[in-house]
Amino acid sequence: MVWPVAVSLLGLLFVVSTARGEIRHSFLATGGFTRLVGEDGAVTWTTPQSTRDGWVLAEGDLLLTLSKSREHPGGAVVRMNRAGDSKLIFAGTQSEVNTSQLLANGNVVLTEAGPQPRLLELDAAGKIVLEFPLQCQLTNHHMQSRMTRKLANGNYLVPQLLDKVVREYTPEGKIDWEVATPHWPFTAIRLANGNTLIGCTYGNLVIEVDPTGKTVWQISNEDFEGKPIKDACGVQRLANGNTVIASYGIGENRLKLLEVTPAKKIVWTYTDDSKPGIHHFQILTTNGRPEPDINSR
Repeated sequence: MVWPVAVSLLGLLFVVSTARGEIRHSFLATGGFTRLVGEDGAVTWTTPQSTRDGWVLAEGDLLLTLSKSREHPGGAVVRMNRAGDSKLIFAGTQSEVNTSQLLANGNVVLTEAGPQPRLLELDAAGKIVLEFPLQCQLTNHHMQSRMTRKLANGNYLVPQLLDKVVREYTPEGKIDWEVATPHWPFTAIRLANGNTLIGCTYGNLVIEVDPTGKTVWQISNEDFEGKPIKDACGVQRLANGNTVIASYGIGENRLKLLEVTPAKKIVWTYTDDSKPGIHHFQILTTNGRPEPDINSR
């Protein structure tokens, strides 16, 4: 049985449900309402900036990929502290900046959408140390790429939405591996077992494929009553083997995050009555303990 707990803050109602009260998470949520949420469901930090991707760094600052705005018409990547002060890392030069990732050596990986879609890696001083074009369609800039991640082997994993493909590029920009997806891919995570976990947006499903591209696990609204998934964007595989899924297009007063076991049992959910959905997220703690970053999200 799932027990809901309601918390009111800033005029919003947040509902966290746990199986028998056993599971609690704190997390960062990005999108139209960017915030940190505690294990009790209360917002502990927020910024008015609309974001596309984000991380809480070890020092407590946040790495945020900003949506395009009047201040940043091409989007941007910033490092922001809890007081809201930010340092510009990259200002977009085209249509959008879609993602960013801080690497162990201090470099930042990002992708930029536009007439010349590209992947960049910047050093700590903001200098471009690597750049190559993405091999994707050019008719719809917004639908070119999403949550790109650098892999342990030095390659880059890039979900390409409208192309319905996830591609692994070498540092030279060559395609080293790819898999076609049943719907627009948003998040792609290379797991420790070599498989790849993929959130498929408006397909309302998440798939796990092996290195040959064969689907070895998937979850969708077909597995539940009430169709709780809508626009499966952000995805994270937890250290316990469970999978957390964000619903970006879900709207207010509906599930925005849900955690499922490999056996497809829902064990945790998060709901609030804000209108924006959750674009992406980072689970930070589970029952008071830091969640290991087992897959670089």
